[in-house]
Amino acid sequence: MLSLPQSQQMKKIVLFGAGKSAYTLVNYLAKEAKAQQWQLTIADINCKPWEGKFSREIVDLVPFSLDNEALKHSLIQESDLVISMLPARFHPSIAEACLQHSKNLITPSYVSPEMQAMDQEAKSKGLLFLNELGLDPGIDHMSAMKLIHHLKEQGAAIEGFESFTGGLIAPESDNNPWHYKFTWNPRNVILAGQGGAVKFLHNGRYKYIPYHKLFDRTEIIHIDGYGDFEGYANRDSLKYIDLYGLQGVKTMYRGTFRRPPFCKAWHVLAQIGATDDSYVMEDSENMTYRDFINTFLKYREKDSVEIKLAYYLGIDVDGDEMRILTWAGLFEKKKIGLKRATPAQILQHLFEQNWALESGDKDMIVMWHLFNYRLNGEVHRLESAMVVLGDDQLNTAMAKTVGLPIGIAAKHILNGNIQARGVCLPLQADIYEPILQELEAFDIRFIEKQVF
Repeated sequence: MLSLPQSQQMKKIVLFGAGKSAYTLVNYLAKEAKAQQWQLTIADINCKPWEGKFSREIVDLVPFSLDNEALKHSLIQESDLVISMLPARFHPSIAEACLQHSKNLITPSYVSPEMQAMDQEAKSKGLLFLNELGLDPGIDHMSAMKLIHHLKEQGAAIEGFESFTGGLIAPESDNNPWHYKFTWNPRNVILAGQGGAVKFLHNGRYKYIPYHKLFDRTEIIHIDGYGDFEGYANRDSLKYIDLYGLQGVKTMYRGTFRRPPFCKAWHVLAQIGATDDSYVMEDSENMTYRDFINTFLKYREKDSVEIKLAYYLGIDVDGDEMRILTWAGLFEKKKIGLKRATPAQILQHLFEQNWALESGDKDMIVMWHLFNYRLNGEVHRLESAMVVLGDDQLNTAMAKTVGLPIGIAAKHILNGNIQARGVCLPLQADIYEPILQELEAFDIRFIEKQVF
């Protein structure tokens, strides 16, 4: 029996990792696989959520763990495109196998030094390793580059760029005084801002914020129809000057959104050391949450924990910070019950109990860009905002905004529409234009406002 020419053979995608954040992606790929006669293989440690949902001719389920090297190589060798939705630390292992078997790769994660080191070999083999293709990083890059290229084509000189993104709770599900619930990895929320120096450029001056002051240095941004958000600086904004081709810009600032008064209360926790993950607390299993807070405060026999905390930080004992810390249960005489826990783990354990999504809750993604530029001798300010609401606890805004860009890119790679090679980000028009265009069909779009 003659085999089909390569161009006519059924194309195969293997997806490593199919957890909650991959829900929308899996459904998109399954639909496209049926329409374009592809085959999708889901390789995950737990395939049960997907059993019986798709035809086996279109979607194959393979129980998989990362210690099974033979299966990993077999799945990659048999595929035309590899997508990794595994935790970021596992991407290099997948990428090395993709190099060995000459397969293209997509991930949603930041490019690690290990991944970047594969750039030349990937180029020499004509491969595309497309990274940072989720929400943030991902949609932030693509939407920013679309406007940057448009403004430059008009002859504009971009002088300032700011960008904020937040994974939040939808207004109809916002029923606690923090105005926040876990809609993504809880550990990352607890440790936010602790990944190194926070640095940016503001009005031509380099700025640095140490972690213990990060949540005290915020700005309020209004999004039409959704009210006020507070933003705090995120990681290293300076690297985006060259990445986005904005040499000479006076302001480059990227950050994260929360709702007020979240940052005021988180600043209290950061100040006393309650978010620290670098050491274990003795006898943590028998400690109460009230004891936990008290461990960071001076011994004052006649003062309550609340008074000591307020006095130590110079805040109002009846203010917003104390009000929402009290609501969270941080002053309760309730046992923690975690053995050998770090402060950050104790905090996460508590907030997982009262920031959990309830049945019927919906999440919300908010992204906002600001461009200050000169055109024809005049100063202009352009704002661009995207708000995406989740449908339910499976079709979340997070799953949609992370998964759909990956799925759309996969389609265009398999159809030969993307020419980039090597370790790449979605910064060029042949990548971002079709993705942003199709995202609008899913009601993921930016609303632009020319302020002046």
